[in-house]
Amino acid sequence: MAVDPNLVAIEPRQLPEFIAAATDAGAQVSPLTHEVGALIWTDYHHPEQLAAHLATNPQLEWVQLPWAGVDAFANIISHPVRFTSAKGSYREPVAEHALMLCMALGRRLAERVRAKTWGEKWAVSLYDSNVVIVGGGGIAQELLLQLQPFRASVTVVRRHPAPMSGAARVVGLDQLDEVLPAAQFVVLACALTDETRGLFDAKRLALLDASAYLVNVSRGPVIDTMALIAALNAWLLAGAGIDVTDPEPLPEGHPGWECENLIVTPHTADTPVQVNHFFAIRIGQNVRAYLNRGDWVGTVDPKLGY
Repeated sequence: MAVDPNLVAIEPRQLPEFIAAATDAGAQVSPLTHEVGALIWTDYHHPEQLAAHLATNPQLEWVQLPWAGVDAFANIISHPVRFTSAKGSYREPVAEHALMLCMALGRRLAERVRAKTWGEKWAVSLYDSNVVIVGGGGIAQELLLQLQPFRASVTVVRRHPAPMSGAARVVGLDQLDEVLPAAQFVVLACALTDETRGLFDAKRLALLDASAYLVNVSRGPVIDTMALIAALNAWLLAGAGIDVTDPEPLPEGHPGWECENLIVTPHTADTPVQVNHFFAIRIGQNVRAYLNRGDWVGTVDPKLGY
């Protein structure tokens, strides 16, 4: 049975905004049959189900994945179809969340929300600060824009150094250790790959100044959780704000909850309402590309893992 180039399947969450995005782009939404060549996959938590669909539907030509990070699909993206992700789609709210965590840490809000006494006067400003961003994707690009009013001097650390608007300098990942000691704020906004898993271990955390703050809006395993907790408890760095954890969710009774200089948000840098809206936009963009009416956005490179 031949593939109908106008048919697109959406699985497993067929939200009205996803269906509208696909149909407005010119496709017809259909159940996943052997006539369908494109699959919009909307579930991050069960990659094995997507693997099963790929195994039973060899006619598939394109799969749209739901998140910017594709680490959950690491064993799938080598399949010989075009994969696109949502990378860049959620850049605005995630960068905003990173900025918020930086400001909250600088004002010691983790301590103040627990306080029962007046306490000492304390504030560290983002204005004229030295910021290091690890990662050079959409979140980093958006955060550079958001940091401009603060006159921050920003160093971006990325796998392939290339000039970025708003960055004072861009260096390779091999220079990370050189730029950390002078950083006042370090923001992790990189993809989770074999290269970045455990990137911030005890040795690297020790490179940070005792006055520095660390923010993670990438993936929990980029940081060695127990090493971070040990460093925070020893005040080897001033504080940390993490929207992602390892393990995730961070279980009740975990020692991280007892760190007075740690802010934990429950992976809320991009909420379902925000994600659905921006993902619908990405669906429309790539359905048009599939129908040869536009350019692909967010194509996944299986060699890079993002």
